[in-house]
Amino acid sequence: MALRKLKPNTPATRYYSVATFEEITKSTPEKSLLGPISKSGGRNSYGRVTSRHRGGGHKRRYRIIDFKRDKRGIEGTVDSIQYDPNRSCYIALIVYPDGEKRYILAPEGLKVKEKVAAGPDVEVKIGNALPLKFIPVNTQVHNLEMKEGKGGQIARSAGNFCMVQAKEGDFVLVKLPSGETRNMRAMCYATIGVLGNGDHEKISLGKAGRSIWLGVRPHVRGVAMNPVDHPMGGGEGKTSGGGHPVSPWGQKAKGLKTRKHKKESSKYIVKRRK
Repeated sequence: MALRKLKPNTPATRYYSVATFEEITKSTPEKSLLGPISKSGGRNSYGRVTSRHRGGGHKRRYRIIDFKRDKRGIEGTVDSIQYDPNRSCYIALIVYPDGEKRYILAPEGLKVKEKVAAGPDVEVKIGNALPLKFIPVNTQVHNLEMKEGKGGQIARSAGNFCMVQAKEGDFVLVKLPSGETRNMRAMCYATIGVLGNGDHEKISLGKAGRSIWLGVRPHVRGVAMNPVDHPMGGGEGKTSGGGHPVSPWGQKAKGLKTRKHKKESSKYIVKRRK
């Protein structure tokens, strides 16, 4: 994937960059795999804002993705690589011999008309899904399950991958994108390869309006507010708030560890993230 910079015809386009979409082979999505997606605007059932800086954005339809890869032992053919407005990576439409169609996350290097499959005895190649037990050490994987049969939960965004590092008994040691090293169940499924569209993180939005198109509303600093609106608000002239940076509800904003000390899954973490 590459990025394209626009001609600076306006102040905004001076910093604007967009993806070239070279990998995309089809622009219209598969109708049978579309679903509705509702927007909350960051509000709960009472209409109160519970998640700030959300709202608006372009209308979208959800693409139903096969995170479980539970059609085992049957080879499907890659029909097309498509754009998905709901995620940063691209998706691949797979057509199976029985006529069933499914979307999967598209790894880097996956081409149209290639064959992909899932199962314990399939070949270790890009796009195939296997249990961690049968994946060689030092292999890059994505769409990794945390519980057997639940479907992939880890490494699902553009350019992400996990690294299989070691195997011991019923567990496989995996390095996650965050830098954390963790023991995972050996029969958890993962897909071979690095997710495509890796340059996504280098895109420059160029103007505030483009954030609005994505459903991200303006973020106002606490120190710019009045004392009634934020613990860090008020003061004559510019002040940094006087106290430790906090959220509007007093939760410390820098360095406070919020993970539960007695979390059951902590025993599987070998090395904490950076």
